[in-house]
Amino acid sequence: MIELKNITVDFDHVIAVDDVDITIEKGDVYGIVGFSGAGKSTLVRTINLLQRPTVGEVHVLGENLMELSPKALREKRKEIGMIFQNFNLLSHRTVLDNVLYPIRKSALSKEEKRTKALRLLKLVGIEEKADHYPNQLSGGQQQRCAIARSLASDPSILLCDEATSALDPKTTKQILKLLKTVNEELGITIVIITHQMEVVKEICNKCAIMQEGKIIERGSTLEIFSQPKTPLAKEFVETSTDYGETLEKVRKNLIRLKENEVLATIRYVGESATEPTIHQLYETLGVTTNILAGNIELITGTPVGNLIVSLEGKRENLKAAKEFMASKGANLNIVGGIHGVL
Repeated sequence: MIELKNITVDFDHVIAVDDVDITIEKGDVYGIVGFSGAGKSTLVRTINLLQRPTVGEVHVLGENLMELSPKALREKRKEIGMIFQNFNLLSHRTVLDNVLYPIRKSALSKEEKRTKALRLLKLVGIEEKADHYPNQLSGGQQQRCAIARSLASDPSILLCDEATSALDPKTTKQILKLLKTVNEELGITIVIITHQMEVVKEICNKCAIMQEGKIIERGSTLEIFSQPKTPLAKEFVETSTDYGETLEKVRKNLIRLKENEVLATIRYVGESATEPTIHQLYETLGVTTNILAGNIELITGTPVGNLIVSLEGKRENLKAAKEFMASKGANLNIVGGIHGVL
């Protein structure tokens, strides 16, 4: 659906995007994550050439957009919808008229256009607001209107530039659920630009991490969350799960460890997240586990668990615990306690 080749965007000797390659398949919900200034919004705007790259090729739906005439590019852009953080609705037009706006010059009859717009408003759940103006809507309702408007021209691709950043957590979840419906029921490929790893975890099947204009890590969302490789990816994952903060709180408030006790983290992925591994650890090695904090969540339908525990047992058995847990598909990391076990 989308293939960006060697994309560089140079703003007067300031490199916003630096030699980026990315491939997005049909049906993907692809997240591009990074802090402010990472270049992610600039990158996504090259997909429909709202930002023309300084160097590189932009292939969308089998065509290199860089080679199209202005007229052909305008036609191609109808296949690429876009929604923004600030909604970008026309304040002097009603909700219905905002949705009608992209198809005002289409070959459909006036009644067909109205029927289509009302159907889209029903899809996004605000059909009763058709005659209201944007300033009469909540932020979530405005974003729903923006989504309906973006779907009016029957796009194959939907670009979302920080589409939930201005919304409260409850409304964010509702909008993400709506986008997932758009992806699954309409078959629309979605690209989401965000600095919120919770958004990626909730909806994306693949993601890429950007830093200083480059993609530093990419893969399935499950891979990124279960085995982040770069420091930035680890920071994003830990922030989204509060894992790092929780570990520090446990360190500060933990009663002094016993002579034969260690502090450890355990990460489970897939089936191992639901197996009685801790019980097996005791039965096999005689190592007692005290769970201090933890959670299990579903990432693209696969359970991923994180535990902070204290382990108590003989020194040689504590050393063997890491290998035993690895045999069960879990990663055990000792982070405090007996010097010889670390």
